[in-house]
Amino acid sequence: MRLFWRHGYEGVSFQQLTAAMGVAAPSLYAAFGNKSALYLEAVDRYRSLRGATDLSFMDAYETADDAVLALLNATAHGLSDPSTEAGCMLNMGMLTSHPDHAEIAAQLSERRTAFTALLTEKLQRWMDEKAAADRAVYLSAVIQGMAVQARDGVGRERLEGLARMAARAVS
Repeated sequence: MRLFWRHGYEGVSFQQLTAAMGVAAPSLYAAFGNKSALYLEAVDRYRSLRGATDLSFMDAYETADDAVLALLNATAHGLSDPSTEAGCMLNMGMLTSHPDHAEIAAQLSERRTAFTALLTEKLQRWMDEKAAADRAVYLSAVIQGMAVQARDGVGRERLEGLARMAARAVS
């Protein structure tokens, strides 16, 4: 997962994968079938570790403003955590790719869309469906931009500043 997160799908060779996992190529093929299947498993693991499928922490907040700020601050912390790779594997992994990998890129796009839908559902606690959908699309775009900024080396303090600005923009 960390190799794919750091270098993207196309930036990681099969040899790097076998070396990092400490297995021979036949074992990797037997376990995952191919590199793309391994990549998608790594993305699933990333999503579960990074909370992209669980926004239940937002339930603790009384207002949408507080919940959104908490989401964006958690994002800033996660994107700039020095114990992990910078940025977001889901948002950065395959924004561009060789046409041979279009199916994998489409699956990542679907996962980003699923996050936006999940966020829409969560925001409906505080607002109607249309307003929630509009805010979720905006917040997803902000999160994707924060991921690029983190990848470019922007630190946590600046990302938290962006989080505050974006939270004010949707209040």
